[in-house]
Amino acid sequence: MKRREFITLLVGAAVAWPLAAQAEQPGGMRRIGVLIPAPADDREYQARLAAFLGGLQKLGWIDGRNVRIDARWTAVDADLIRKYAGELVALGPDVVMAFTSAAVPPLRQVTSAIPIVFAIVADAVGAGYVESLARPGGNVTGFTTFEYALGGKWLELLKEIAPRTARVAVLRDSAIAAGPAEFGAIQTVAPSLGVEVRPVDMRNAGEIERAITVFAASSNGGLIITGSTAATTHRELIIALAARHRLPAIYYERYYAVAGGLISYGPDTVDECRRAAGYVDRILKGEKPADLPVQAPTKYELVINRSVSSEMIQKDQLVKELSAIG
Repeated sequence: MKRREFITLLVGAAVAWPLAAQAEQPGGMRRIGVLIPAPADDREYQARLAAFLGGLQKLGWIDGRNVRIDARWTAVDADLIRKYAGELVALGPDVVMAFTSAAVPPLRQVTSAIPIVFAIVADAVGAGYVESLARPGGNVTGFTTFEYALGGKWLELLKEIAPRTARVAVLRDSAIAAGPAEFGAIQTVAPSLGVEVRPVDMRNAGEIERAITVFAASSNGGLIITGSTAATTHRELIIALAARHRLPAIYYERYYAVAGGLISYGPDTVDECRRAAGYVDRILKGEKPADLPVQAPTKYELVINRSVSSEMIQKDQLVKELSAIG
């Protein structure tokens, strides 16, 4: 080999080696995309994002030091969610964190290669996000919100709160797989409790108000609010309508009771988002989403709004029911 060719080869190797070494170093700058289908001022989603970021920090991932985190708030706007999903993927992240079922499909439409970790998703298999809970396959995995059997517990608790309840409107989002499936689970339990159930879609505020107003015209009614982005978006309206028509209502998550709802029973979604950071960490360290099983909640909360009239709540019965659940 001629001397000039040797020097050229040596210099090229000297330049290439540090770059390759840097890419392999765990301390090198990595990139995480975050898609949040909620308004940026939504306190509940702020808490969820904070839990996720806090989980990353505990695992050693510090924004601006060894990882760059690109977050996009989209409100509940399908066009904006699709736009920002494409924008995040175009940035070339190592992994994308998707909050709720509303964020997963747009991301899957624009990438089948970049790992996606989801949280607050009710039925990942039914929605087609993963092949199975144990072996997700593909580039998607994460944390499911709850099992459909929880719907039966909601109906049981509602009967404990208001024993005269004979009719229950189940608010659901029929556009997602979990909506009809959750209603079906509740419908299966209803006959044994002597309750008639009927679905109410949550497509928009006007539809919700009209349906609840008509439903409330008859006596002995109650409400079950199932989980979805639509329920989160319209939570203030739903809580106000339940109070206006004096309908006992049970919600799927604690922040409804904190915001004025009667009672909630469901998973701790803030904890779920914190746990999702662990999967992001494992993917950044080389594991594949296809090999990480979808995980179920580990914490459930029963929250009773004490400001609600004591006449509506059978306290002893609730304590008994809580013991049975626990």
